[in-house]
Amino acid sequence: MKNLGELEKKLNLNFRNKHIMENVFVHRSYLNEHRNYYLPSNEKLEFLGDSVLSLVTSVYLYKNYPHLREGDYTEIKAAIVRTESLAEAAKSLNLGDYLFLSRGQDHENGRKNKNIIADCFEAFIGAIFIDNSFETAYGFVLKYLFSDKLDKIIKNKLYLSPKSSLQEYTQAKFKVTPTYKVLEEVGPEHNRIFKIEILIKGKKHGVGIGKSKKEAEEQAAKKTLEKMI
Repeated sequence: MKNLGELEKKLNLNFRNKHIMENVFVHRSYLNEHRNYYLPSNEKLEFLGDSVLSLVTSVYLYKNYPHLREGDYTEIKAAIVRTESLAEAAKSLNLGDYLFLSRGQDHENGRKNKNIIADCFEAFIGAIFIDNSFETAYGFVLKYLFSDKLDKIIKNKLYLSPKSSLQEYTQAKFKVTPTYKVLEEVGPEHNRIFKIEILIKGKKHGVGIGKSKKEAEEQAAKKTLEKMI
């Protein structure tokens, strides 16, 4: 187990309550083998960190991109705070090296598990907020999660879903919006499978399959975009 003091120094942080920092790295699996451990799992800190991260993102977008619509803010937030982005940030800081895991999780490469390290990153944000301040947490998120990534997402409109991107593209190029046609709907109600086709100016394009109409439409839009752009 690595020394948490090294991590503090590396990140230029100073936790007044060292137990809060340690709590960031206590995965629930560790407590299954150490039931009398003096700290709980990091799940409550993760819950707090998730809320702080949402607020940080909202404040940043409001301050720096006032021209965007509220709907755009929602899409951008979803793009930057997804598990993959958080896991990438956690990996860049080697947070997995500090985790308290069960032997089983450790053996199964839990220190590199995307969900585990993404949760740990959120717990870290929560710990910084509760031990220090919102401003410190804000600076941490900007530096280690956003960096230039968020601005790139916004500039290239990578936050748009395939369906939204396709609509923008077809409106600009053909002055029409795509039509989504259900080709098939099979299976019991609790396990439906939808097959949907896209029509643009009457011409057939991508076909998508999913467990909901939305999922099938997004897949169809993604395939159409890949062919058209």
